[in-house]
Amino acid sequence: MPEPAPTPTTGPPSADGPARVVVLISGTGTLLQALLDACAGPGFGAQVVAVGSDRPGVAGLARAEAAGVPTFVHPLSPGADRAAWDAGLRDRVAAHAPDLVVSAGFMKLVGPAFLAAFGGRTLNTHPALLPAFPGMHGPRDALAHGVKVAGATVFLVDEGVDTGVILDQAAVRVHDDDTVASLHERIKVVERDLLVSTTHQLATRTWQVVDRKVRWDS
Repeated sequence: MPEPAPTPTTGPPSADGPARVVVLISGTGTLLQALLDACAGPGFGAQVVAVGSDRPGVAGLARAEAAGVPTFVHPLSPGADRAAWDAGLRDRVAAHAPDLVVSAGFMKLVGPAFLAAFGGRTLNTHPALLPAFPGMHGPRDALAHGVKVAGATVFLVDEGVDTGVILDQAAVRVHDDDTVASLHERIKVVERDLLVSTTHQLATRTWQVVDRKVRWDS
């Protein structure tokens, strides 16, 4: 059987400047802060150009404003048309012409309109070693299952729930006396570092995805 065709190569937009990144959040913005701090360093290769939230007044928006980054709020009201919300989110993000979109604790699933515009260049993190323990309670489910190694995953967003192509992973040992909270806190540290390193790679290198495997070209 012939090998599946690769997706379009993605990577640095040009030699004119850093990759433009829009970050989507729903809460405190600790993942966002890790990216903002990294972008301030020389040679990182990416710049956060806007931060969007589905919730007004969250701490992550204040973090962005303190860093001088433009923000927007795009809530999904109860009973609202989900497709219209998705198209609106696409338009709000597209207004900032991003090269990459980062879902950093964004508690909404994007839909077909958004993925048609930004699929293949939207990344997300998950506090478990996917494909194990997807969904809202990765650390809790891992602990309940009795695993000895948990961890974090960075992946490309697709139409499923935590089902996209895996970009990178890092392991975290589970201690015998771990609670869900203590395990999750250690995973969060790894998750932040993983998001920063993966964003740097996507911003400064080119890649292709073939048969769910990432091939780094340079």
